[in-house]
Amino acid sequence: MADSSAKLEIGGNTHDYAVKDGSVGPQVIDIRKLYADTGAFTYDPGFTSTASCESGITYIDGDKGVLLHRGYPIDQLAEQSSFMEVAYLLLRGELPGKDELAEFKTTITRHTMVHEQLTTFFRGFRRDAHPMAILVGVVGALSAFYHDSTDISSPEQRRIASHRLIAKIPTIAAMAYKYSVGQPFVYPDNNLSYAGNFLKMTFAVPAEEYVVDPVIEDAMDKIFILHADHEQNASTSTVRLAGSSGANPFACVAAGIACLWGPAHGGANEACLNMLREIGTVDRIPEFIARAKNKDDPFRLMGFGHRVYKNYDPRATVMQKVAKDVLEKMGVSDPIFDVAKELEHIALNDPYFVEKKLYPNVDFYSGIILSAIGFPTTMFTVLFALARTVGWVAQWNEMITDPAQKIGRPRQLYTGPTQRDYTPVEKR
Repeated sequence: MADSSAKLEIGGNTHDYAVKDGSVGPQVIDIRKLYADTGAFTYDPGFTSTASCESGITYIDGDKGVLLHRGYPIDQLAEQSSFMEVAYLLLRGELPGKDELAEFKTTITRHTMVHEQLTTFFRGFRRDAHPMAILVGVVGALSAFYHDSTDISSPEQRRIASHRLIAKIPTIAAMAYKYSVGQPFVYPDNNLSYAGNFLKMTFAVPAEEYVVDPVIEDAMDKIFILHADHEQNASTSTVRLAGSSGANPFACVAAGIACLWGPAHGGANEACLNMLREIGTVDRIPEFIARAKNKDDPFRLMGFGHRVYKNYDPRATVMQKVAKDVLEKMGVSDPIFDVAKELEHIALNDPYFVEKKLYPNVDFYSGIILSAIGFPTTMFTVLFALARTVGWVAQWNEMITDPAQKIGRPRQLYTGPTQRDYTPVEKR
């Protein structure tokens, strides 16, 4: 329901547009009839002031550093729940009961294997192929193997496709890693948790027994929770845009993975780790702080600030504790972590960073954790995609059932040549 209206005067005419209120957050002006009424479009590169959809999944208040999934704060979910609980919450709208959670876990577990013929896809990639390149290709190919869950008009097929994607992407991600290091694929183990199973498929070898470390398993689960969904970001918007055309969910998620691969989106944690390694030791921090403040120096501190958060990223608080637990468990006395802690301290107290609200974000610590566990930097974005699949699937399902949803078709401010006549080549 519209609570008020906004007036727009253009060409000497005044037009009224409904102002809508969500359950929380900024009001939105409903301009769906703007072009029909005025012949004008809005201009909003990057969609920084545009609500592309109505959603009840995730809410972010960047100024206050708030992230809620279905109303639950991210820090409570990360510290008290499990990734499977969060996945159920995002998909179904409520936290599961004990029996519901057990049934959901069983369903996901029994979908973790992939079609055996799918393994032959990997041989078509070069040995040095980036795991994200493999992930994009293989996930897109899932629609060729699972025809019985590509009819988006069927609620049952959508449900099956959702479960398959959440269950199979960890298997495919682990296979992409194994292929890149020349080791044999490891099949899923139904006795393990979602995170534990992924760790085993990634790091186990047939020559010896692999035991999942509970500290690492818990850290992996928390990392998955912290990356599960983040409102209408670039990759989620890509999934929704692809889905708006009626594309099958496997193709939509493959499109999301391709978008996530960009260094400005999913590759930020890798860039942050590389920056910390470049700094190297605590005593060199002042040098790099000075460079970051110098407008003429191209160096920028990675892992600080966020497009949405203008306060401390609530996910970073949890990630800092996870990093500490992992490094202690692994027995790692890492100078990079010392650099990170000191850099964080400076950023939270230096007037330059405080004024510009350059607080540490989730990428600041996640790269350190993943590196300590044993993941190469090429796998960082793959892990992001693995966790974010849950959010993509939830957002895709919501979009499909939204009666207001139409095929995405942004407009433009055209600045090219006006109409002109063609001249034959011999006269040019």
